[in-house]
This record gives sequence, C-alpha cells and structure tokens, in this order.
Amino acid sequence: MIRLLVAALLMSALLPVAARAQTGQWIVATDRWGNKEYSTLNLAADGKTLTGDWDGDAAAGTVRGRRLSFAVKDGRGASYLFEGEVRGEHIEGTADFPDNNDPSARVRHPFTASRVPDRPPGGPRVHDFRPSDYSNSFSPDRPPVLTIWPGDTVRTTTIDSGGMDAQGVTRALFGNPQTGPFFIAGAAQGDTVIVHIKRLRLNRDWADSLDTIVGRALGSSLVPEAGKLGKPVRWRLDRDAGYATPDGASGALRDFRVPVRPMLGGLALASGFGAPPLSTGDTGRAGGNMDFPEVVEGNSVWLPVQQPGALLYLGDAHARQGDGETSQYALETSMDVEFTVELVKRKAVPMPRVESPTELMVLGQAGSLDEALKQASTGLIQWLRQDYGLSLSEAAQVMGTAVRFTVPNLAGRSVGVAARIDKALLPARAGR
Repeated sequence: MIRLLVAALLMSALLPVAARAQTGQWIVATDRWGNKEYSTLNLAADGKTLTGDWDGDAAAGTVRGRRLSFAVKDGRGASYLFEGEVRGEHIEGTADFPDNNDPSARVRHPFTASRVPDRPPGGPRVHDFRPSDYSNSFSPDRPPVLTIWPGDTVRTTTIDSGGMDAQGVTRALFGNPQTGPFFIAGAAQGDTVIVHIKRLRLNRDWADSLDTIVGRALGSSLVPEAGKLGKPVRWRLDRDAGYATPDGASGALRDFRVPVRPMLGGLALASGFGAPPLSTGDTGRAGGNMDFPEVVEGNSVWLPVQQPGALLYLGDAHARQGDGETSQYALETSMDVEFTVELVKRKAVPMPRVESPTELMVLGQAGSLDEALKQASTGLIQWLRQDYGLSLSEAAQVMGTAVRFTVPNLAGRSVGVAARIDKALLPARAGR
C-alpha cells in the first residue's frame, strides 16, 4: 500500500514537469525540400491536453510523456499535423502538410523546434556583446548570436566594409560583413521593429575610401579623365576634435577637413521565406546596405519583420558619407554601437522608415531613381495617412508644400531616394 502511495505521489510530481517540458514558445524550422521555413509555435500543456497557436492559427493536440502531436487549421481551411518528441530545449519530428500543387495530396516534412528562453525578471536589460564572427548575408538560417527582448539595450561593435576590426586585423570577408543576427523575442511576421540608435562611436583613428566617382553621377565629359581614378585614400580620424582629413594631402586639399558624422551603412532584418538571403551589398524592403546618412545616433529606424524573432543585423560603419556615396566607398571604418529595440505588434511598414527628433524620412530603393522616388513618396504618404490621419487629398497638399527629397545612395546595385518632412508642420500624431 505504501509503495502504491509513493508511486502515485511520484507520478503526480512528474506531471507538472512533463507539462513544463512542452509549455512555452518555440521557433519551428520545417525542412521543405531543403528550404527551411520558420514559424512561431506557442504551446501550453495541461495534463495530456495541448493547446496553443502556430503563427496565430489555433493548435490543439495531446501530450504523452515527451511525445506530442497537434493539429492546426489555417484561415483558408488547410490542415497541418505535427508529431514530435521533446528533447530538452528542442523538438524533433515530422510535419504533414497539404501539397500546394495538388489539394488532394499530402507531403511529410521533417521539422525541428527550439525553445525561446523565458524573459529574465527585472524589466529591460543591457547586453554587452562582442562578436567573434560576421555575416555576409542577411540570412534567416544563421544562428542568432543573442536573444533580446523589446526594451533591451545592446552594446556591441562592428568591423569595416573590408572586414577589418578596430586593430586593423581582418576578421571577415570583404563586402560589408555584419554583426548579428539578434533574435528579438516576440517579433513575428506582420510586426515592425524600431531600432533606436542610442550611441555610435568611432573606435579607431583611420578610415578608408576611394578617389573615384560612381558612373551614375559622372557626366560624359569627365569619363576619359575619370578612368584614371579609383585609388585608395586613407583618412585620419581625429576622434577628440571630431574631424576627418585625407592622409598626406597636399595642394588644394592640404588644409581640407570635414566633421565626422558616424552612421551605419548596413541595418536590416532577415529575408522572408521564399526569397534568397539578401547579400550585405544589397537592399530590400526590410533594410540592407541602405547607406543612408541619417542612420545616426539619436535617430530611429523602422523595419518590417519577415521572420520569427526578426533577426537584426548591423554593420558597414562610416565615419562620414556624403549623399549618394559618390566615391563608391564612404569613410569606411569600425565602430562601437549601442541600440535599443522596440516592437510594434501587428503593424507592418512597407519599407524602411527613419525618424529623427525633427523629421520623418522614408527610404525608397530600386533599380532606378524614378522607381526609388515613387517608393519613397508613396511610403511617406502611407505614413502620413496611417499615423497622422490624413486623407490622400490632405497628404497631397502637405507633400506639395513641405516634402524634401535626398539621394542617399548611388553606389550600389540599387539606388536610394529619401522622402523627408518636418514633423513640426504636421498635425498631432495618432500614435503607434
């Protein structure tokens, strides 16, 4: 009798442990013919009953020890079945999906899932992260370097576009290698991440550039002479005085100097499913190699989430850049970075937005200046309608009297145009 009582007590003690083994948020990676599709799974186990949601669609199933199974029906009525086994902080199993090409057929795919850590107690935290490697694409497949939560602050570093760190040691392949990705807990497709840039500081005394002029900015009369350009130029950075000077300059540039204005050329969230990972030399709707001189300390960058956890990358620091980045390289250097993340749920912006204390700015990026301008102006009108309650007629009147356009980037495979407006001219904001 005593043995039976002890056994019953042990079983009752193990049930909450088993429930806790499944309960929580998981990031699911379904291997669809070699292509990983990521989704967010929230589970709650109560005895043998399992409830939750898979990317917002209700999930229900059962738990038997470490084994679990659950079914999902999406908004179009398609059903998905998952079976797996919990192994510590991971789940491995098989997913049964409808065949996209044949409604009467089913396809089985392997899946894995990783648990998202619980948020530590005590409110927003400050994380000091020192990268040991870097990425040359804004990939959803690269393991996150750090999990952070909305409101958290990260202090980290970047290397320059050629892969050199603050000590002049090559740490990565050239081509704007990025620090990251940072997994932002709770971020899901359809949300927006706002990156508040709190601090950008130069961490070395030199930067590299070129003496060239990009083809998009070069008139035909200059082409023969410009063929001799393209030489590297080393710049000295006076971090105390806040100025940059071309090293060894003589003649007309002997006394030339420009104030530094540290910025991030690269800032992006990972590419969405079905699209190849974006190269760190390119741009997309969730950011990229934007080379926008307004991505500076004190400003905030809005980016649409396309993957669970958003997966934030940053890099390609510039000590200064003129509009257009007409010399192909800006003043390329390494930098200390401090940023805070904010998450806006169930609100997706169509393209990158930048907000300063005084301006709204929308960055259009396309293969031509005409198309980039259309994107930028359309994006700014959408912002005015969404957050300021303007009709299209009212937005047209505001744009016609107050919009400014700048050209941030002419040097990449795509070009950028920024539509900008003074916030002091606008009506009261409706909020986020």
